[in-house]
Amino acid sequence: MELWFTEEHTENVRFSIRVDRHIVSEQSDFQKIDVFETPEFGKMLIIDDFVMLTEKDEFIYHEMITHVPMAVNQNIKNILVIGAGDGGTVRELTRYNSVEKIEMVEIDKKVVDISMEYLPFTASRLNSEKVKLYFEDGLKFVKTKENEYDLIIVDSTDPIGPGVELFTKEFYENCFKALKEDGILVNQHESPYYKREQEAMQKAHKKIKEVFPIARVYQAHIPTYGSGHWLFGFASKKYDPVKDLNEEWWNSIKIDTRYYDTELHKGCFALPNYVKKLLSNA
Repeated sequence: MELWFTEEHTENVRFSIRVDRHIVSEQSDFQKIDVFETPEFGKMLIIDDFVMLTEKDEFIYHEMITHVPMAVNQNIKNILVIGAGDGGTVRELTRYNSVEKIEMVEIDKKVVDISMEYLPFTASRLNSEKVKLYFEDGLKFVKTKENEYDLIIVDSTDPIGPGVELFTKEFYENCFKALKEDGILVNQHESPYYKREQEAMQKAHKKIKEVFPIARVYQAHIPTYGSGHWLFGFASKKYDPVKDLNEEWWNSIKIDTRYYDTELHKGCFALPNYVKKLLSNA
């Protein structure tokens, strides 16, 4: 008998992947966590029946959420990462010698434990000496910080369950306060395609624009995420993500990437008209 994992993108659309083996299934205090082995996508991390990452395409998401802000400000040294329990975002950030400290706040320790045991391809740098892990609520954590970080990356689940708080105006205001005067905030910004994610994307963009003087949106193609068309938010007190791209510096440090490069950086902020309209109507 064949085993398949199916994610419901909408009431009318389902996305299925054949599974070789169900490696682990655990219910934490916050959510249900599964890891599957698949013939097409390798290992997959599933939370509450939604794909969080696959071994085959996780590099796209993690490179785009990290290298875009890093290429804008070469002086980023202190970073706060909220969520990101699989470790992929931290893995990419530790590739920069200029980074001195990464604080990662993940509400669910079980996600980190499972990732370190079963997903070494993303979690391999969580034990770096530059990284300090906190297992607590990201909203409460950032509320206590002021003028401390050069970059905050919000690598959260969708705005359901424990991820809801990370899509509120109060949270974005606290991030603004926690950032230094030239600080950057980057967040996973949902998909513009299906109605549920569309509305979440619009609400997040509206709230961020009310807080930050510069708020832009960029895109990537991630095959195993809903519709494959995924957005990220870039917000800053000072930097425009395209005008202030430090292309020469980033290319000089020769980080070997599989998806991101500085040409793509400039292009990913050129959005389709339907996305522009959704953002303007937010």
